Amino acid sequence: LAAADPRVLALAAQVTESREQDIPLLLLKLKGILNSASLGCEESRKIKQDIYDYDLARYCMLVLRQDHSRLRGGWATAAQLAEILSHCCVGLEVKEDPEEFYKKFLPSAVDTLLFLGRRLQARFIRAVKDEEKQDFLRWFQTVADAICWLFGGHIQLAACVLQNGHFLKLLITDDVETAITMMSVLHNSLRVNSSVLLQVDEGSLHSVLDELVYKLSSTTNPVIGNAATKLLLLVAKFCKQLVKLLAARYKGLKGLLSKQWTGKGFDRDLSQLLDLLYSEQSNGKTEMQRQHQAACIIQAVWRGFQTRKRLKKLPQAVITLQRSFRAKREQELQHFKKQKEDEALKLQMQLQRQRAMRLFHERQLALLEIIHASQVNKYMEEMEGKSALTIQRFWRGYRARRNFHQRRQSLKEYKAAVIIQRAACKFLEKRRRRRPLSPWKDPKGLTDEQRLALQQKVDDYIKLHPASQMSEEMSKELHMQAQEKLAQFLLRSRLDQRAAQRRETLLAQVNTDVELLMNAPGLAETTEKDLDVFMSRSIPVATKARQTHNTMLKYTRWPWWKKLGDEFEEDDVIPDDALNAELGTLFIGGRK
Repeated sequence: LAAADPRVLALAAQVTESREQDIPLLLLKLKGILNSASLGCEESRKIKQDIYDYDLARYCMLVLRQDHSRLRGGWATAAQLAEILSHCCVGLEVKEDPEEFYKKFLPSAVDTLLFLGRRLQARFIRAVKDEEKQDFLRWFQTVADAICWLFGGHIQLAACVLQNGHFLKLLITDDVETAITMMSVLHNSLRVNSSVLLQVDEGSLHSVLDELVYKLSSTTNPVIGNAATKLLLLVAKFCKQLVKLLAARYKGLKGLLSKQWTGKGFDRDLSQLLDLLYSEQSNGKTEMQRQHQAACIIQAVWRGFQTRKRLKKLPQAVITLQRSFRAKREQELQHFKKQKEDEALKLQMQLQRQRAMRLFHERQLALLEIIHASQVNKYMEEMEGKSALTIQRFWRGYRARRNFHQRRQSLKEYKAAVIIQRAACKFLEKRRRRRPLSPWKDPKGLTDEQRLALQQKVDDYIKLHPASQMSEEMSKELHMQAQEKLAQFLLRSRLDQRAAQRRETLLAQVNTDVELLMNAPGLAETTEKDLDVFMSRSIPVATKARQTHNTMLKYTRWPWWKKLGDEFEEDDVIPDDALNAELGTLFIGGRK
């Protein structure tokens, strides 16, 4: 192997040992090294190979990614480094790991240059001074020339440039100078690789064409119009397949070109583009006419087939229509007949009701003539009572039937739940009986090693947590104190229990006395029996017991319709509401 260029070696050593701020200025020395050899000779390729092997080209890409407004040399240094990077890549043939160079390094270099172009374009647009704007424009054009030089040396990079998102954003701008520069880059890519637009994806292709057509429609600047027209003409010449896309996607493009851009100084290119579009339109019209005629023939054949098919189905359709009409007419006649019967029945019931009312009034008048005048009021009261009883009987019967129907569903659910529970209990009992008893297994004993390890853990715990020592006298004294406190607590709880019983007894006695006083007669009507009630304690208890017994007997004699809500209660349970009034204030005699 030939020795590396000493200048490259020295520069690589300086870059490695220098500070980050000094690296851009050091990398500018590569320009002198590259210019020292004639372009295309073996020495130039050797220098480029050394620069790539010692990663100086990668250093250039890393530096170009930085913000040069804070670095020494500024954006002028960045533009020169971009030019150096493109010259290093063109004419370089990597023999060791070429896939790394062509698939990763070169696309990364293109992306870095386009990213630098976006930064310069943004600062050019924001610049206020004319001198500053001219500097940024010059640097931007330098970077654009570096991109063109790069994909000129490597044709496959043209598609990579057009598909890059930075390129589309650079092209989509309202600034005239930078837009012209980017359209020149696109023009050079088409010159280098005429089929590049067929290699890119459909989204990128449509974005580029949309931007060119938009520039033609949104501006009146002849420079922009000339550049966009030349680009479209170049696209139409090199890629015949894209002429159909232009004619189909942009239907108003021909009118726009002929009306807005005629006589602007580039009529020759404009007329060539219009001729290509009109020729494609004529070819398209012939094809459309042929397709139209074919569609008409297909439609005529299909309509004839559909008509013949309908004519074959016509008799069956007529029969179905007649059947449905007769069924509907019969349904309407039945409905009309039922309506007339309902009206006749309603009228007949009304007449019967009127006739019954008339007979009832005649009978009432006849009875009033027979009954003596002094007995009329009594008779009317009896009739009102019977009427009220009849109304009540019908109402209670209706309410009972309604409640029964409402509770039928709940009763069914209750019975179903009982049946399911009974079946589940039987199933569980059968399975419990069938299950064999598991044989008794003795617990596994500890081995000697486990017993020793466990004893060691116990000893260690006792050492870490020693128990407090207490003498026998202190233990006895503590025991005596606990016994005394326990005796005091038991005595106090017994006294409290007796006091609570006494309070309850006195409260019951007061309630009984209050109720007796409230029910007692006045002093003028008081008898000796009333005095005995207050003098003796057994008489009020017997009275309350008798009242309670009468209440229970009265409940057992209730009619069945009053007990409809008690199907799920026990037979010997009496509702609390019936006994609260009787037992709430009953005094059970006890010790005073």
